[in-house]
Amino acid sequence: MKSLIRKTVQDAIETKQKFFATHEDLIETCARQMAQTLEAGGKLLLFGNGGSAADCQHIAAEFVNRFQMERKPLPAIALTCDTSIITSIGNDYSFDEIFSKQVQALGDKKDIAIGISTSGNSANVIRAAAVAKDQGLILVGFSGAGGKLKEISDIAFCVDSPVTARIQEVHITLSHILCDLVERMLFHDQ
Repeated sequence: MKSLIRKTVQDAIETKQKFFATHEDLIETCARQMAQTLEAGGKLLLFGNGGSAADCQHIAAEFVNRFQMERKPLPAIALTCDTSIITSIGNDYSFDEIFSKQVQALGDKKDIAIGISTSGNSANVIRAAAVAKDQGLILVGFSGAGGKLKEISDIAFCVDSPVTARIQEVHITLSHILCDLVERMLFHDQ
């Protein structure tokens, strides 16, 4: 068991080191775009399934409440939370439409859509991403090594790992870094 623990921790560290060593410029670019969007009155719309759905809620909470500093709330909505909306769309249309219809209803061209899919191919995430692009939103994609989300995203964060857990661990660390940078940019704590 101890060797499994050490291997898991080492794999997690190596995956993060590899990702962040090659994505610093893109992370800074994304944080600046997020700060500009929020400063201009836009919002963040987040969507994903399973653990990625939980990550959407976690990320939205960091922006709406606070992350590292006391500051005013920033608008971010996890499209994974309203069970009445999700189940009515799933029932009346299909599970593939649960996020796209919400993006149609809530998305504005001054907003950023953040789609999260460890495979990069979740049908409902891809449909919502396509709607976001059609409506003129900036699309940020968090995925594994590839998939359709990488191809259509304006800003694509792809984690080169075959292990879903390692991908998710990078995604949440990335989210924390983005939130920290945005807070510093908007609230001048640099």
